[in-house]
Amino acid sequence: MSWVAAVARLRARREPGVLVTVATVRGHAPRRAGAKLVVGRTETWGSIGGGNIEAVAIDRARELTATPDPEPELMDFALNDKVTGRHGVQCCGGAVTVLLEPLPVVQAVAIFGVGHVGLELARILARHNLDLHLTDSRPDMLTDERLGVLADSVAQIHVHHTPLLPEEVLAELPPGAHVLIMTHDHAEDAALCDAALRTEDLASIGLIGSSAKWARFRQRLAVEGGHGDEAIDRIKTPIGVAGITGKEPATIAVSVAADLLRTFEQDRPAPLPRQAVAGI
Repeated sequence: MSWVAAVARLRARREPGVLVTVATVRGHAPRRAGAKLVVGRTETWGSIGGGNIEAVAIDRARELTATPDPEPELMDFALNDKVTGRHGVQCCGGAVTVLLEPLPVVQAVAIFGVGHVGLELARILARHNLDLHLTDSRPDMLTDERLGVLADSVAQIHVHHTPLLPEEVLAELPPGAHVLIMTHDHAEDAALCDAALRTEDLASIGLIGSSAKWARFRQRLAVEGGHGDEAIDRIKTPIGVAGITGKEPATIAVSVAADLLRTFEQDRPAPLPRQAVAGI
């Protein structure tokens, strides 16, 4: 399996990993610069030369995957018989520098309702490295032509057309997904709010709409849905940055995207004090 395919596999699994690359080679070494190794929690793909270099890099890579907000780092290896590594001696005679690049699990966002505001929001979020799920019950909202504006997106786009029960998509979302409910139909919005509160492992739930709409929804969720106040309070409405009152779709989308990105920052674990990695 190529390293590109291995990285894609980790992303699809929503599993953190590390891309290990031979950055520089001086003298004799097992692999040339550019050789790559992908390290997952329990599997590896590719090779940077085996022996002590690879074993130490794998050990460090797995330490990084367990570290909050890890950063790329370099490791230096001297390959001579005077240096004993923790996994044995490599005496090729050269020196190697290895770059370790963490591959974190990216954020996942699901937009329910890809109308004027939903599409504008998708255009903004698509410029970020995340998994973006777009769901609508109207097929004309999800045509290739309409979604062509997302063709150069950085995000990975997942399109869900659900003409009957869009709330079924909630069960397909990855753990920790952020859900934004903004469909064309208040009944659809209400069903999605109810289903979202019954779905485990969602990171956040946002609902677009007025205070009058929310008052009706809140009562319905309590009386018909049987949800308690604490559960209902998980739904954030209105969504967006407070104080931005414009009603243009692009303005609303910018406000909602900014608020969501702020949530990402708040949820990010604080980095541990960085420790120097000794050259081997």
